[in-house]
Amino acid sequence: MPTVCYARVSSREQKPDLDRQHEVLEAYCAAKGWRTQVIRDLGSGMNYSKKGLRQLLEMILRRNMKRLVLTHKDSLLRFGAELIFALCEIQGIEVVIIHQGERPSFEEELAQDVLEIITVFSARLYGARSHKARKTIDALTAAHVASQPKQVERDLNDGTTSPEDSTQP
Repeated sequence: MPTVCYARVSSREQKPDLDRQHEVLEAYCAAKGWRTQVIRDLGSGMNYSKKGLRQLLEMILRRNMKRLVLTHKDSLLRFGAELIFALCEIQGIEVVIIHQGERPSFEEELAQDVLEIITVFSARLYGARSHKARKTIDALTAAHVASQPKQVERDLNDGTTSPEDSTQP
């Protein structure tokens, strides 16, 4: 059974960090002599429906892995990582966190959590607005394109455009 490594970043702008996590995970596991598979994810640590996270959960539940390796605890999830670790323990899967580091104070952790929540909800708000704006632009473009033949026909009937003009782009 392989060792599964999980790397995650929140946004496309952090892709270089995702690549660095991948390299660190592979190097660490290679030094230990472990056969690895790296799952990469892009999305918020509060999004529980990421493709890679679902793949990881399925592997844990089916016991298709020997150990889980992370660069940092919050690479997995912002909230709920302990639940995943408990599942691993029940399934007999070892969890290795490469950079344990010094635990942040309660206040630091709370501030990080609040920032993450604000970031997620801001992204959802602006994402919804962006989607709505895109739909409006598409509808207006379609209406404009649909009205073009009618405008040429009206111009021909008014005598403002000759038939030769209507064939020009």
